[in-house]
Amino acid sequence: MAFIDYYKVLGVESNATQEEIRKAYRKMAKRYHPDRNKEDPNAKERFQEINEANEVLSSPEKRRKYDEYGENWRHADEFEAQRQKYNTASGGYDFGGFGGFGDFSRRSGNASGFSDFFEELFGGGAFSRQRNGEDIHATLSIPLHDAATTHKQTFTVNGRNIRITIPAGVQDGQTIRLRGYGNPPPSPNGTNGDLLITFSIEPDCTFTRKGNNLHTSANISLYTMLLGGEAIIPTLNGNARVTIKPGTQPDSMIRLKGKGFPLYKQENSFGDLIVTLKLKLPQLNDKQRALLRQMQQSEE
Repeated sequence: MAFIDYYKVLGVESNATQEEIRKAYRKMAKRYHPDRNKEDPNAKERFQEINEANEVLSSPEKRRKYDEYGENWRHADEFEAQRQKYNTASGGYDFGGFGGFGDFSRRSGNASGFSDFFEELFGGGAFSRQRNGEDIHATLSIPLHDAATTHKQTFTVNGRNIRITIPAGVQDGQTIRLRGYGNPPPSPNGTNGDLLITFSIEPDCTFTRKGNNLHTSANISLYTMLLGGEAIIPTLNGNARVTIKPGTQPDSMIRLKGKGFPLYKQENSFGDLIVTLKLKLPQLNDKQRALLRQMQQSEE
């Protein structure tokens, strides 16, 4: 397997902060999302690498293992257990004297150098490891309204139907991992890979999501803008009746607390709904136009 530098994948330095990694991931995931690059045959593969890089570098423990063991970070626990075993058996034999095999693997760009070295050193028996199946990456598109509710959904991956529960508040571009639902291992003692599902939230004709807040617009009559009154505003859970103050200006915004998107895995927590008030001009008859002219003249 070719060595993949996760830092280069996200376009960050090896000393990047967690915030820098988070921002880089969002930028790259949006840029290379397959739904946005349907004409690019490499977009899906690039998107999978981006998700894999973020999964590793966004976790302090996984990042530590990756920094030390490179592509073999998944087997860090096995190596460290073997190192402890041989330290004890040989009266203090220290593998660290070789300069660190994680550093060797990453600098050389050889993802298998680490395991090959130990197979050679111990004759292939002392550091035997189970080979696991490959992970499967899939993209699941769901409407905005579905993403706002916890629900079950069945989809097909490699000819197999999988039923999952999608928590309310899932983000566009968010990836979840289902352990054991990936490809089978090449060896009988290994385990299945995992299934990584990346969610793509479909655009909605009424609401635009920004974080956990929703944005929409509502047409308000001239008379309600001028004189005040009530207006019906659409929300995710039906219409809401709000009060419009007299003299409200066109394109004013009002905030409806708690009427936005649910927070991921935070029960009874919601963002807000931001509503832009659009002026809806009436069709005037002759009498109304004459009255408006009189009003205009009185202002001059």
